[in-house]
Amino acid sequence: MTLQYPWNPDRGDGTYRNPVIASDYSDPDVIRHGDDFFMTASSFHCTPGLPILHSRDLVNWTLVNHALINLPNPRFSRVQRGQGVWAPSLRFHAGRFWIFFAMPDEGFFVVTAEHPTARWSTPHLLAPGEGLIDPCPLWDDDGNAYLVHAYAASRAGIKHRLRVRPMAPDGSRLLGQGQIVFFDPNKHPTIEGPKFLKRGGWYYILAPAGGVPHGWQVALRARSVFGPYEDRIVLEQGETEVNGPHQGALVDTADGAWWFIHFQDAGYLGRIAHLQPVTWRDDWPQMGDDRDGNGVGEPVASFRMPVSTTPTTIVTTAPQTSDEFDAPRLGRQWQWNANHEAHWSDLVARPGWLRLLAHPAGEGDAPDLGLAPNLLLQKFPAAAFSVETLLDMSGTHQGHRAGLVVIGREHATLALRRDPTGLRLALSVNNQPVFVTEEVSSPVRLRADVAAGGACSFSYAPASGGAFRPVSTPFRAQPGDWIGARAGLYCIATEPTAPGYADFAHFRFGPPGDSER
Repeated sequence: MTLQYPWNPDRGDGTYRNPVIASDYSDPDVIRHGDDFFMTASSFHCTPGLPILHSRDLVNWTLVNHALINLPNPRFSRVQRGQGVWAPSLRFHAGRFWIFFAMPDEGFFVVTAEHPTARWSTPHLLAPGEGLIDPCPLWDDDGNAYLVHAYAASRAGIKHRLRVRPMAPDGSRLLGQGQIVFFDPNKHPTIEGPKFLKRGGWYYILAPAGGVPHGWQVALRARSVFGPYEDRIVLEQGETEVNGPHQGALVDTADGAWWFIHFQDAGYLGRIAHLQPVTWRDDWPQMGDDRDGNGVGEPVASFRMPVSTTPTTIVTTAPQTSDEFDAPRLGRQWQWNANHEAHWSDLVARPGWLRLLAHPAGEGDAPDLGLAPNLLLQKFPAAAFSVETLLDMSGTHQGHRAGLVVIGREHATLALRRDPTGLRLALSVNNQPVFVTEEVSSPVRLRADVAAGGACSFSYAPASGGAFRPVSTPFRAQPGDWIGARAGLYCIATEPTAPGYADFAHFRFGPPGDSER
């Protein structure tokens, strides 16, 4: 994967290149509302959750909101890796926007809003149940409503059945068990992530099959909402490098064209978003490009833009990354490692700086930083990039540590720690220091470079300027549980001590190797 920051999918000549988002927006669902497109995605245990992105052309996206402040269960005050929000569905019905989402140990939830950028409602528990995942509603022409969903093998012991259940039209409750509408374990040993729609008198369920890394996209169709459904594979990897192309949204543009936005599992980078053209043939959606003539599409590397623009109207955007901390609130690109409290950060006490208050890292004599809820993190913005911050430790006391973190299943930190003998800089891997300097001065510049493949290198420099000094140790970024690796900031207390804080002047992304920012 050679995607380098800043990744710009819009070529500015009327074409785009994939991925359209080179960042971890897993299980995307997209709808069109007038001339606007809105997307949401899985957020798992990170908060705020349910990101809302906006685009005018399906290629240039920006973060505009989150539909969920914290997860609706007090247990998420502790880090619950890989749990939380799975595979949401975004819809517009009866003058409101709706998101249906699953928490695999709790059940199905619903939130609504008058507009995607407005405040969303408190989550409503639609149906409790362990192992229920991937809900998607359909409001039929006759006023009846239905919900299609899948099952999590890790909880329910089922991974290859799709069920349709009747639902109250107001989205308040389910009205019975409904029916299993698809089960073909020989042909599709795993099938999940269903999306429901109706077109031309046909009911369609779009569902990924075969598992995340190497699966394929299936279209099911029937004349009745409960089937019987016939199936067809409509997108596969083929001879491309886009593994497991599936799970996403079928969406139309105002001119009547159709498109499919889906994810690709890109390892440490997470699940990145691709956009495929769609044509309808014999009432089947044909996705991508059928290069080998077998009747199944393969992902395109580039294509014409979905929405025609002129050079004067092209505005290239991407989900936000760098933050100068010059606003009264954190940028939307930030997420905490668990349910969070507003007082964990402060952007007012020292204007132009982010203040992170020191909180305990966890429980026990040797707490795991990876389980600290107060890590402030961002998705990787590309496969290769650098990130830099300026850290001031003048508000800390003995036992406080603060700095940069790169985290997935394993983590590395470049941080300042205040010990009885002074302020020292340490590089640690999985909580174990592998390099410690003599006493250093604060403020200090901290930097991480990530190369294609995930190899990370760290360095530091005086706040006054000068060359960065490398801190070499082998560390490779890895994905987390269902999510990509993340980079961010933290301030923790490793022992009982007086209250304290660390201040950060900025968090700046750039190309790898670019230290003159």
